[in-house]
Amino acid sequence: MPSPAREESKGESGQAEDGATDSGDRERGTDGRLMCALEMEMTNRSLQGDSKVDCVNCDGLINRNGGGSTVAVPLSLPGKRTAHMEGDDLYRLRDRKFLLEDKKRLCALALGTALLGILLMIIHAEICPSIYKPGSNTALFVNCSISLSTGCLLILIIAFHYKDIRLFIIDHNQVDWCIAMTSQRVLVIILELLVCVIHPVGTYWEVGIHTNSSSSASLCVSKGMMNLELLLSVLMFLRLYWVHRAILLHSKVLLSASYRSIGSLNNINFTFRFVLKILMNKYPARTLLVFISFFWITASWMLTLCERKAQATTGHMDTAMWLIAITFLTVGYGDVAPTTSCGKAVCLFTGVMGVACTAMLVAVVSKMLALNKGEKHVHFFMLDIQISKRIRHAAANVLRECWLLHRTNLTRGNRGEQRRHQRCLLEAIRVFRHLRLKQKKLRDYVSEMVDLPKMQMIMCDLSANWNNSYRELEQRILSMEQKLDELSRCFQQTSEMLSQVLRHRNPEIR
Repeated sequence: MPSPAREESKGESGQAEDGATDSGDRERGTDGRLMCALEMEMTNRSLQGDSKVDCVNCDGLINRNGGGSTVAVPLSLPGKRTAHMEGDDLYRLRDRKFLLEDKKRLCALALGTALLGILLMIIHAEICPSIYKPGSNTALFVNCSISLSTGCLLILIIAFHYKDIRLFIIDHNQVDWCIAMTSQRVLVIILELLVCVIHPVGTYWEVGIHTNSSSSASLCVSKGMMNLELLLSVLMFLRLYWVHRAILLHSKVLLSASYRSIGSLNNINFTFRFVLKILMNKYPARTLLVFISFFWITASWMLTLCERKAQATTGHMDTAMWLIAITFLTVGYGDVAPTTSCGKAVCLFTGVMGVACTAMLVAVVSKMLALNKGEKHVHFFMLDIQISKRIRHAAANVLRECWLLHRTNLTRGNRGEQRRHQRCLLEAIRVFRHLRLKQKKLRDYVSEMVDLPKMQMIMCDLSANWNNSYRELEQRILSMEQKLDELSRCFQQTSEMLSQVLRHRNPEIR
């Protein structure tokens, strides 16, 4: 049988081993947490705040910010190790960064391809009747280039939406891609493909048909295909919807980690509307000038293309630019007017855009001419001083006319002079009342201009003073408690000393 001493030694050694094991586990856990923190720091710096994931804990929990609430989602099943899932989450963050970069790259390529197709269409429409004949190999080559750019654009659209779906899956931690394919997303993809597939195809029908170069047709097609070719050429400008997507993806607002963090806390959606508002607030004149110039040139060329088949004066670029300008400014001199239905539609759309841009221009100019807070305070302060001076002069005039009228009544002078002084007194009283009313209105308007930053500073000062007073009161209460404790100890010591003295003098008292 084993001895009790041996059992005790075994128990002590077992406890020591358990303690060493626990300390080793704690050290490994601490090292693991430090490594996880370092990896998360490097990952957050490399991602530049693009991730929607706020924080990944080393205990296997991921915190997602959904408006104002925080939801903890476990990354690992119970009873399993969490290191692999934490690594997967870091890989997800890295994949999200790469997908965002791929989306920006695909958006830039798609916009460039769309602009290339539009440029080829413009070149084809401008030089076809004059440089090469309709139905020639050169026209076929240019049209094939337009079709090739259209095919590349369709491929880029599909690739862009594929990256967008993958990004949606990573953001929402979903596995099945069918969840991302909502009806709205499918409708948007189909609509974009239908819009971007539009391009002129009339040259394919004209291959092998040698038309007369002196024909009145202004486009590189026959008269039967002219309306269709014109419609397809104009509708190619719908590809410019990629401009707003490129502005959104390449804006500093979307790439800034601080913007995204503060926006997620305030439930702000980073859409093109938000980016456009920021641009209009920061660069209003520059944004409007770029948009108006681009719209003016584009609409002028579209009007020229529409009016060519009618051989009208608006079929020239200079006349079309004049007509678009006076239509955009809603002047309408009447010296030039469109003759075709397509030209009338372009002018109608130009008028609507002119009204909208004029309203924005008026708002921008009024904002630039408005006084800021400091200028308003200085202006109203000087007005108040001037009105106060005028009120004092008016009051002095009232007193003077009262004295003159009183002196005239005492001397029993001429009645005409007395009436004159009465009229002057009434006029002085009217002026005095008018100035008092004007000063009251000015002060009411100034009092309505609530200076929110100043009020906030005042409230912050008040709260700081209250906190300081509260701390001082706490310190005084603590000092009073300490003094009361000292007094109680002194009383206790005094009572003990008295009792000892009494016992010493009267030893019989026990």
